[in-house]
Amino acid sequence: MKNSILWILMMLLGASFLVGCQAKKTDVETFAANERLGRGVNFGNALDGPREGAWGLYLKEEYFSTVAEAGFDTIRLPIRWAKYADVYEPYELSETILSRVDWAIEQALANDLNIIINVHHFDAIMQMPEIQTERLVAIWAQIADRYQDYPDSVYFEILNEPHEKLTNELWNPMIPPVLAVIRETNPNRYVIIGGADWNNISGLQTLELPKDDRRIIGTFHYYAPHEFTHQGASWSSAGDSSAVPWGSEADVKELQSAFDLALAWSESENRPLFICEFGTFYAAPLAARVAWTTAVRAEAEKRGFSWTYWDFGTDFAVYDLGTKEWREPIFKALLPE
Repeated sequence: MKNSILWILMMLLGASFLVGCQAKKTDVETFAANERLGRGVNFGNALDGPREGAWGLYLKEEYFSTVAEAGFDTIRLPIRWAKYADVYEPYELSETILSRVDWAIEQALANDLNIIINVHHFDAIMQMPEIQTERLVAIWAQIADRYQDYPDSVYFEILNEPHEKLTNELWNPMIPPVLAVIRETNPNRYVIIGGADWNNISGLQTLELPKDDRRIIGTFHYYAPHEFTHQGASWSSAGDSSAVPWGSEADVKELQSAFDLALAWSESENRPLFICEFGTFYAAPLAARVAWTTAVRAEAEKRGFSWTYWDFGTDFAVYDLGTKEWREPIFKALLPE
């Protein structure tokens, strides 16, 4: 009898050990997947606009090769899926947008780039979270089904910048059903998720992720201080202010403290972190923009955060669409070598 009990205990301990080893292996793989994201750029203000090109960027094949040849690793592709989804069940997505995203993914893969596809500018869910949750789940069911056979260099990001009425209290319970529908067809897909409060670092502190899903990469956006990064942008709360400085010792310490807080979350949760967005509006003083961009990139990389700069070719641009040249000061701040 004693031998039987001992045998059972040994079997249980062995099974527990194997499960623990598998979990650790998965965590290592997810950190490696985040490392592969490396350095990237957002193709913002294209498919996330009211129509492609309306906000300054219409995607071209040459942009993908330009990004790859420059040395970037990843493209983040914001997409306004809700514009192309029926408002009634089954919330069917238009083949127009699906075909366009197919093309963009193929361009990225052909250039050995990772690509992140997300749900961007889903305005209705920010105002009516309870009503729009079913629609978000249905949108992801279709995306996940369509791209289930693509390589793991295609990453999913389930929702950009939850804010307004979509607080963490409502965002946290929304995450499991979205993940569940993705996992039905993409059990091993790497999924990127950030907290509420516009994906600020503060949103990480109350973000609740399913503990048994270890193929999740955490994310945050960084535009602090807002009055500096968005100065001169009439559409932002920074308004028409100009010549707001950045670069003092106190400014750098504030950046470091913020990133240390993010790193503490990463270490506590044993999940990697990726900065989906950071950048400065073109009207800010160039020297300060360069100093800020250099510091954000360097502090991120010290802590093992991958990143995609906002953005490629519009009002925060690292690339001049007209001259077809990189804006050297910002470009070198991102890729100094």
